Amino acid sequence: MKTQRTLYFITFITALFFGINASNAQGCVAIRHFSSCVGNTLESNLLGQGDIQIGSNYRYFKSFRHFRGTEEEPDRVANGSEVINHSHSWDFFLTYGITDRLYTSVTIPTVINTRSSLYEHGREERNTTFSRGLADIRVGVGYWLFDLEKHQNGNLALGLGLKLPTGSYNASDIFYNVGPEGSPQVRPVDQSIQPGDGGFGITVDFQFYQKIAERLFAYGGGFYLINPRETNGTRTFRETLSPILQNEAIMAVPDQFSLRAGVSQSFSNTISGSLGARYEGVPVKDLIGGNEGFRRPGNVLSIDPGIAFMKDNFSLNLNVPFAVRRDRPQSVTDKQTEEATGNPRNGDAAFADYLINVGVSFRFPNKKVKVDPELMNQFSN
Repeated sequence: MKTQRTLYFITFITALFFGINASNAQGCVAIRHFSSCVGNTLESNLLGQGDIQIGSNYRYFKSFRHFRGTEEEPDRVANGSEVINHSHSWDFFLTYGITDRLYTSVTIPTVINTRSSLYEHGREERNTTFSRGLADIRVGVGYWLFDLEKHQNGNLALGLGLKLPTGSYNASDIFYNVGPEGSPQVRPVDQSIQPGDGGFGITVDFQFYQKIAERLFAYGGGFYLINPRETNGTRTFRETLSPILQNEAIMAVPDQFSLRAGVSQSFSNTISGSLGARYEGVPVKDLIGGNEGFRRPGNVLSIDPGIAFMKDNFSLNLNVPFAVRRDRPQSVTDKQTEEATGNPRNGDAAFADYLINVGVSFRFPNKKVKVDPELMNQFSN
């Protein structure tokens, strides 16, 4: 019975966190899709020694609502001048259980992005730029602080990861009406659709769960990406829009963060649902390094419902976070410009209304490891 209970527990926890650990900032605030370096699923943390977990997480959003601070600018949509980003990303991950409590993971992300705007193409006609390819690979390790079999009602995992600058940070496309005599010109695409940021990063993260009642659990977690590099040398061409934007001529390599918490209810041995909140974005200033260069700082608070299916070693989940508060604060360059000109300055950013996250994974258990099946079934989320 002990082995059965252990398997039941791991299955429910696995589904509870599948898709919850993925973090996806909405819109052109965050430079790109990013998730924790130690994997997209809590099952990454719940592997027995020698177990292998493989999977993929797909994310889509359309950002088009412009904000300055927390105030929306609805006229941008009304008069057709809004910037529209379509973002598709796929994370492919593999996680290995080094011991029952220590695990390691590698995440290989790919992206396809489009950006439609007027202001980047001479303000006379709307055109679209495009980027795709490998993004920044992440590798990491995580550790459960408490023995999983002895602490089935609650536990805490800590993780440490490395982000590698494998994605292109100077991807280019054709911009119209901006070259000599209004000719087309090849330029780097906007920061928001660059596949990579050009810097080595360090990620720290945590995850926890706590049983509240039978088949009802609270969950939470988050990560912070530390990007020490200040700028990556890629030109934005923003200074061509206005002389006062000279301090935004080069792209920054900003930090990124995410926090989430909620509850998950198991409805059967294969189906469960969750309801939580996410808070994520790009800070105005980095923890380490300088803050020069162009960035769009901002944050999003979302309500995050989800549903998951698990059968044996297979997991499938859907999460659709809906934004309830969006904020584009003053950046460092905004404040510099305001001080230099004496005029108020707060750049805008486009945000999405919602995200679509779909995740799938499969576990290859080490047959030598005895895990309680009752525990595995308990967390079918």
